[in-house]
Amino acid sequence: MGIVNVTPDSFSDGGRFLAHDAAIAHGLAMAEAGADLVDVGGESTRPGAAGVDADAEIDRVVPVVKALADRGALVSIDTSKAVVAAAAIEAGAVVVNDVTALGDPGMAGLVADAGVGLVLMHMKGTPRTMQIDPQYDDVVAEVRDFLVERAALAESAGIARDAVCIDPGIGFGKNLDHNLALLAQIQVLAATGYPVLVGASRKSWITHLLGDMDQSDRDLVTTTAHALAIAGGAAAVRVHDVVAGLRSARTVDAMVRWSAKGLVR
Repeated sequence: MGIVNVTPDSFSDGGRFLAHDAAIAHGLAMAEAGADLVDVGGESTRPGAAGVDADAEIDRVVPVVKALADRGALVSIDTSKAVVAAAAIEAGAVVVNDVTALGDPGMAGLVADAGVGLVLMHMKGTPRTMQIDPQYDDVVAEVRDFLVERAALAESAGIARDAVCIDPGIGFGKNLDHNLALLAQIQVLAATGYPVLVGASRKSWITHLLGDMDQSDRDLVTTTAHALAIAGGAAAVRVHDVVAGLRSARTVDAMVRWSAKGLVR
């Protein structure tokens, strides 16, 4: 999953792709580089980010979604608002990536009726509050239980089980230890039977671990973390650098599949 932030304030590339032409070109480049999904978002969810009203979000994302879909890219819409998701689906989006895991009461029915895919992410609090001293007794178990509960809600609304993916929400209401625990124990989430999406790309946990570095310099750490997550059972990764992410993912996936077959060459 390649990331296209049609925003002025996203943590990694805010403002670079706010213009529709730039966002479309970036999304097409990601698809051509091998991204299976291009994830288009019009509202920053970085720590401390302010909300965006639905009309502004629709104005940002719908032209981009439509242009990408018309050119054959598979598009997911990164939104927590059912009205934005509806507009994006009409424009051609095939997946809703919801960081609030059906926080909008209209989202589940919309996704069910549209027959599109759904990503449910765990977030403790809101973008404005989530990094204010997050606390857990057992972060892995609590995130798993929350996501299983939300997936059950999705299914009860008529969303097919095989259309649901879960995301532990790296960096969303978690400190460094919480993020490392989730990345190191992805198998606990994979054991639920739902495909797991991991999005650790360029996030601040990297600088908390290794010190300050430029955004693009975080890609090597991202691919390392994602590779270990894939080895632990993750089914998808969400990245800023599709080329590096895809090369790493394909390599570790091939190794995992080879090991599972027990072949000797």
